Amino acid sequence: MSDKSLKATVQDDLTSAIRGRDQVRAGTLRLALTAITNEEVSGTTARELTDDEVLKVLAKEAKKRKEAATAYTDANRPELAAKEEAEYAVLETYLPAQLSDAELEQIVAAAVEETGATGMPQMGQVMKAAQARVAGRADGGRVAAVVKAALSGR
Repeated sequence: MSDKSLKATVQDDLTSAIRGRDQVRAGTLRLALTAITNEEVSGTTARELTDDEVLKVLAKEAKKRKEAATAYTDANRPELAAKEEAEYAVLETYLPAQLSDAELEQIVAAAVEETGATGMPQMGQVMKAAQARVAGRADGGRVAAVVKAALSGR
């Protein structure tokens, strides 16, 4: 990968989208950059986010779009759901490839072994270990479901 930060890449892509008159992409990237900037200035001192932190912000924004699309679909508003899904597709290009179920189960199994968990009371320890290895490549809800399945069988 190049020396350019993820935030700089998003900014460059926004410029390209504006020049190319891609309104969906430009609007989505503007919202993503706003979320990144808000995260940078939150807290007591302003700071520059690392690529990992920018990735977490983008993942959070993508999750919002996915949940909104589901809500709009459930409310029988397909035109709004389509808009959210289009924005999700734009954000998804910046996220790492999602783990398959088999890969996620292997990571959780390793986390269970590492923590020595014997049942549901140790779910928090297993989640912490698994989330560190997953690093944004799977939704927290998916991880939690696999951890519950692994621990309930013990």
